[in-house]
Amino acid sequence: MAGINVNPTRMELTRLKGKLKTAQRGHKLLKDKRDELMKQFLDTVREVRSLRAEVEEELMTVHGSFTVASALMSSQAMEQALLDPKQSVELTMTTRNIMSVQVPIYEFHTKTQSDSDIYPYGFAATSGELDTAVDALGKVFQKMLKLAQIEKSAQLMAEEIEKTRRRVNALEYVMIPDTQETIRYITMKLDENDRATTTRLMKVKDMLLAEAIEERRRQDESSLEKFRDA
Repeated sequence: MAGINVNPTRMELTRLKGKLKTAQRGHKLLKDKRDELMKQFLDTVREVRSLRAEVEEELMTVHGSFTVASALMSSQAMEQALLDPKQSVELTMTTRNIMSVQVPIYEFHTKTQSDSDIYPYGFAATSGELDTAVDALGKVFQKMLKLAQIEKSAQLMAEEIEKTRRRVNALEYVMIPDTQETIRYITMKLDENDRATTTRLMKVKDMLLAEAIEERRRQDESSLEKFRDA
């Protein structure tokens, strides 16, 4: 209380009570936001773990197919077969709002919709395992893109959760207690002032009463002396 530097007036008390009410409302809203973000974040983390396991498993399959294909073909032949891709991909990004967090949505579109355009070579001089590897890689690419999208969303939500947590703690442990302490201090000072004012008024009343009694006594003595003289 000794460190409080505020003018203890009723206007300041009213202002601080309004500030406290706003801070408490903001604290509740931020706590609700933090809790909902945490729920969304945990759901996202579980999705990341599941999808990452799928992607890693499919990438192992792709790696195995390329390994078999490289054993059946020379390195020069494989490099030549994959040197000039026929299919091009366009990546677009939009966002969606999750509890005021703008998370990305990645989408890619191929130049053509033909499945055969993913093979940049003729089938006569290549191994069937290479076809399997290229096809599997094309399919896992979509999951890899989704995995990147979900991981980025989890990262952004984690950052927002940390910011919200700091704000909640600042309100809960600093601003609200300090404001409540200041309100108690001003209330105490105003009560002291009211008691002091009441005491002064009672003293003034006693003094006025004493003066009135003394004046009445003098008037009575003066009247008595006039009566005796008569």
